[in-house]
Amino acid sequence: MRGLFGLLLVFAGCTFALYLLSTRLPRGPTLGSGEETGGRSLWFPSDLAELRELSEVLREYRKEHQAYVFLLFCSAYLYKQGFAIPGSSFLNVLAGALFGPWLGLLLCCVLTSVGATCCYLLSSIFGKQLVVSYFPDKVALLQRKVEENRNSLFFFLLFLRLFPMTPNWFLNLSAPILNIPIVQFFFSVLIGLIPYNFICVQTGSILSTLTSLDALFSWGTVLKLLAIALVALVPGTLIKKLSQKDLHLKETSNANHLNSRKDT
Repeated sequence: MRGLFGLLLVFAGCTFALYLLSTRLPRGPTLGSGEETGGRSLWFPSDLAELRELSEVLREYRKEHQAYVFLLFCSAYLYKQGFAIPGSSFLNVLAGALFGPWLGLLLCCVLTSVGATCCYLLSSIFGKQLVVSYFPDKVALLQRKVEENRNSLFFFLLFLRLFPMTPNWFLNLSAPILNIPIVQFFFSVLIGLIPYNFICVQTGSILSTLTSLDALFSWGTVLKLLAIALVALVPGTLIKKLSQKDLHLKETSNANHLNSRKDT
């Protein structure tokens, strides 16, 4: 109970801080009257329509308060990642619309790694018993896979990020339970999620330039999105080929073990 109470206390404090950050906005002509946002504060987008609306509001506001928008975006991203809240893909797309394709990609990769590491630390300090009690089977399965690949742990972690056997949020929560070193964890997130972040950020950058729905289905836009998808597949394909031989050997050894048991 002490761990749960501590986690709730940290969550409440961070939530309150983010609330103040999103409601105590520096006043300017863009958001001074509150009419631009329908009389509401800034919000987490839950669909593409809300994402586009929020993107337009922040892009206008960024012209006068660039540093504040940067701080607000980073805080919201770390909040979602740190507490394993779904929906970071919308923030990746938003990063592409606000900061452009390359700065947005760099920002998302760093924030994803730092946020996932915050989740790792929160789980290590407050959540180990909670994770094990609520997900015993998943933790046991992941523990077995990690121990089987302990000699090549970093490449196995990259493989999990590129071809997830389990959701990223659960891997972040369970990593300290599995005795994964925090440095390897950080860099596996930084490198392993580059293709995913690349697709989201580039998509946001492209969508922010569209003036109508018809432009989305133009040949130029379709070819750009196809090229992005192909480029993002390259790292995953390389990692899969590098690990395929090892995985095949494991499957073969398991089959041989079963056959020997049948013979006895």
